[in-house]
Amino acid sequence: MKAMKASFCSGVTLTSMLMVAPAWAQATPEATAPQKSDIAEGSDIVVTATKANEIAPVTVSLATTQPQAIVSRSFIEDSLPATADFNQLALITPSFSNTGSNGGVGVSESKGQLRGFQDGEYNITYDGVPFGDTNDPTHHSNTFFPSNTVETLVVDRGPGNASNLGQATFGGSVNLFSRATREDPSATFRAAYGTFNTFLGRAMLQSGSIDKLGGTQILLGGQYVRTDGRLTYSPYHQTNLFGKVVIPIGPDVRLTLVSTYNKNHFNQPDNDGATLAQVAQFGKTFSLNNDPTTPQYQGYNYTDKTTDFEIVKLEADIAPGTRFENRTYTYYYNNSTLSAADVTGGTPNQVTAADGKTKIIGHVPGYTKLNSYRVYGDIAKAIIDLGPATLTTGAWIEWSVTHRKRYQYDLTAGGPAANAFDYNQKTPAGVPKYINYDQDSRGNQQQLFAELEIRPFENLKITPGIKYIDFTRSVNAIANQKTHAPAIFSESWDDTLPFVTINYQPIDGLAIYAQYARGFLAPPLDVLQIQNPAKNTVEPQRSTNYQLGFVYHGSHLSIDADVYSIDFTNKFQSKKDGAGDTVFYNSGGALYKGIEGQVTYAFDNGLALFANASRNYAKTKDTRLQVANAPFMTAAGGILYRHGGIKASLIDKYTGVQYGDDAQTPDYRIPGYNTAIVSLGYDFGRFAVEGTVSDLFDSTKVTNITVNGAPYDQYYFQPGREVSISLTAKF
Repeated sequence: MKAMKASFCSGVTLTSMLMVAPAWAQATPEATAPQKSDIAEGSDIVVTATKANEIAPVTVSLATTQPQAIVSRSFIEDSLPATADFNQLALITPSFSNTGSNGGVGVSESKGQLRGFQDGEYNITYDGVPFGDTNDPTHHSNTFFPSNTVETLVVDRGPGNASNLGQATFGGSVNLFSRATREDPSATFRAAYGTFNTFLGRAMLQSGSIDKLGGTQILLGGQYVRTDGRLTYSPYHQTNLFGKVVIPIGPDVRLTLVSTYNKNHFNQPDNDGATLAQVAQFGKTFSLNNDPTTPQYQGYNYTDKTTDFEIVKLEADIAPGTRFENRTYTYYYNNSTLSAADVTGGTPNQVTAADGKTKIIGHVPGYTKLNSYRVYGDIAKAIIDLGPATLTTGAWIEWSVTHRKRYQYDLTAGGPAANAFDYNQKTPAGVPKYINYDQDSRGNQQQLFAELEIRPFENLKITPGIKYIDFTRSVNAIANQKTHAPAIFSESWDDTLPFVTINYQPIDGLAIYAQYARGFLAPPLDVLQIQNPAKNTVEPQRSTNYQLGFVYHGSHLSIDADVYSIDFTNKFQSKKDGAGDTVFYNSGGALYKGIEGQVTYAFDNGLALFANASRNYAKTKDTRLQVANAPFMTAAGGILYRHGGIKASLIDKYTGVQYGDDAQTPDYRIPGYNTAIVSLGYDFGRFAVEGTVSDLFDSTKVTNITVNGAPYDQYYFQPGREVSISLTAKF
């Protein structure tokens, strides 16, 4: 069988590759003559090029050591809306679900769940660099990497080995890989228009290999999106710029530069979602209005977000059998928000006058909010071939600087509130009452790792590993969040984690794998947002992971399945002590276990059928009830057809029953729902046309509930049917 590979992977490290030739042109365990492919391009994952794998929306590598799902660029390009965010790209994979996007696919933020682990409890990486917010490792799905910047997406449902990096690896990793450069010059332009007056314009320019620059390849891209949005008075605008340069420096060294810039502007409350009373009065599409006497006024609720992300990657074969990789990176996030204090109707329209006593009735209370951070980091790795074994060792260092503030605002008067509007906010002497918080914080972490891939005989790889983690948080605040008081606090945590993985391929096309791993997640910034952190007894959250599975790739049939068990301990909790101060501690945890599988069968005529499913238990240890926002199951299936210029697909993802709270309160039961997408296109060569219908059956069921206490709970719904048509020109 043929096999394909490309340049880099954080999810699966193929350390058994020999280092005689350059790292990007090596033979691999699945083939001796790798060829170009779009199956997992941009990653270092090798996938056997069978008919099933070439057309499947989701596949797996035979070299994997944990449950895995690879989503190719061809599926992203041909079967999904052009506006899709990375959670939409991952949704087709087993055990993955998402909530949000109630304003339209990719144009309002979504949150992903993986095996019941919530966003912030698993990693997301871009070209091997973990990223996330600095108060906890959560993510913003439409802020950094729209789909035009992603070549391949790989979901690793497990901690991997010691070289897998991130703050929350125990929940798994969603790995994004940047768009790939090409050897031949080209220009691609795409325009799409659809429901909600949504317009997308995209351009991708490839220089090809420039002989005068030693074969340097340059890719420049840009995307603009605007839409009125599904929700009332909630338009959205996005501008993205992307660049990548691959520079060969001699036969054994390569330098890659990647940069992306993103700017979003949208109208939305800071805490959005409609109450049942608002839904009954205005419908499921209600969000904002044009009435300045209400907190839902469009002019009182908007956000500007600006981000950038830069990576400098060096790959070098520094000696026979020795390869060195280094990634230096930085990324920036700036969120500037104006929002009403409460759009549920639970807070009266009044602010406090300058005398600190008089209530100005009818003025709408609100706030301005800033969250701005810059992160710097470096990942260094050496891979040394030792004959019957391969040693991989390295380090990850990262530090961040964050400024966060929130000031009370009189939205009616159009300026800062002279004092606090009534939050029952108590501030110490010397702190202006309009300051809710004004906080600087820093984060520093180091991870040292080593793993040894042992090959006792052909087709068997046993890889033990060890990782040391050290994490420090510090706060220096004029007014700390939640306490409103000045604060200078710092706290550190560390741990040493063992790993071992096995991959055995007894016959051609069949692999059996097993994994044992420990996980670690440092406490969030919340633990320093109290009066006296010395009262905390909180330790990092930890996990013990066991997984077993197999992968089979036949000429037309591809199958994989796995079982897993994860013991999650030291759940973060908070309470009031005898003095009335908040303190954090650990209590209980959760048990995650389940079974997952997927299958694809491809016919010779370009038709393929696929299905996947998962049964996921995510039970809290104290109550033995399913944790909030963790579906009991997921399932997906569909038909894909490619022949000549025709590209067609019908896919459907079912997200099972879940609850909006940990107590499984009947009122917070969220029934299962489907998300079906049909796509039909024809490629004429120079030009192509494609039509896509998302949420084919126009479902507007509940996907999430923010529990504020009835009647102020906020509900989120599927956005309903969206239709778009796109035209592509290629030169």
